[in-house]
Amino acid sequence: MAGVSPSGEQWTIKADGHEAVVVEVGGGLRGYGVAGVDVLDGYAENELCAASAGQVLAPWPNRIRDGRYTFAGEPYQLALTEPTKHNAIHGLVNWVRWRVTHSTDDSVTLEYDLPPCPGYPWPLAVRTTWTVGESGLRATHSATNLSDRLCPFGFAVHPYLTLPGAAVDDLQLQVPARSRLLVDGRSLPIGEARIAGGDFDFTQPRRVGTAILDTAFGDVIRDADGGSAVTLSTVDGRGLRVWADAAFGWWQVFTADTLDPPRLRRSVAIEPMTCPPDAFRSGRDLILLEPGQTWQGTWGIMPLSY
Repeated sequence: MAGVSPSGEQWTIKADGHEAVVVEVGGGLRGYGVAGVDVLDGYAENELCAASAGQVLAPWPNRIRDGRYTFAGEPYQLALTEPTKHNAIHGLVNWVRWRVTHSTDDSVTLEYDLPPCPGYPWPLAVRTTWTVGESGLRATHSATNLSDRLCPFGFAVHPYLTLPGAAVDDLQLQVPARSRLLVDGRSLPIGEARIAGGDFDFTQPRRVGTAILDTAFGDVIRDADGGSAVTLSTVDGRGLRVWADAAFGWWQVFTADTLDPPRLRRSVAIEPMTCPPDAFRSGRDLILLEPGQTWQGTWGIMPLSY
């Protein structure tokens, strides 16, 4: 149909000076701003979502080597959705149409029933509630195993953050993690390194400078409630706190150096993840859902002194 947005139907939620736009295709976040200033580097209504901006990533985040894994003794082959690197990337729900089940002025809930397929034969019911309010943006996600057997699962989201007027090089970054994954030319993990005192140590706020990051940070330093948070800030005191509850144990930080202009190094993707890349093969922090079991996790973006 002529004039239909590539991201489908749009839902705008507003409260206390905060405004977000949620989309039908992928059930993700197209825009978010506070006091009329965009802090999410999203995309226009007439554009195709670029670089996974604001997308929900399930039932796995990041990449699976060759799209191939074994679970419970059975081999599986996923479509290679990153053909240049021969990987399966970012799950199965980011390019499908979700449905709205509830909406108010400040909140919208979307759901998607993932059907079984040859590479992932476990049906899931996936649900997200997006909310805005005086403390910022909040998203609560859940996934229920609708099959009659154990299934593997992982989850992440992919927002790009920006502080208008501040270049990525000049941003102060803080990541509460003690280690990072080492990756090969296909962006797949081949090892792990401690980060204490090194170039990747952002446990205290530090200028990004010329650092090139597409890095999975692990061994997260958790708050008292089990959650953690990454912050971006500027020298003039503006900032964003991306927080996640105890369901998330990894942070992927991407300075967008491999994207084409105009997105090249324009913003920073800060992605809460439940597991690292290639977890379907390594099993590391992989969630195992029993039949009928539901996983749930919550994260959000809180503007600081904005």
